[in-house]
Amino acid sequence: MAVKHTPTNEVHRGSKGGTTGCGTDTKKHPEHWVNTSSSITCGKNGCKS
Repeated sequence: MAVKHTPTNEVHRGSKGGTTGCGTDTKKHPEHWVNTSSSITCGKNGCKS
């Protein structure tokens, strides 16, 4: 599953209400995150394919 950070339009590995593959907590600003089926665009360790 992927989750999109709406202010930056960056797509991370993970889901809303948890932690992304690169360690970002999506619970801190939940209004900034939406679940998506888009391909992951984050290049950090844990998210990149």
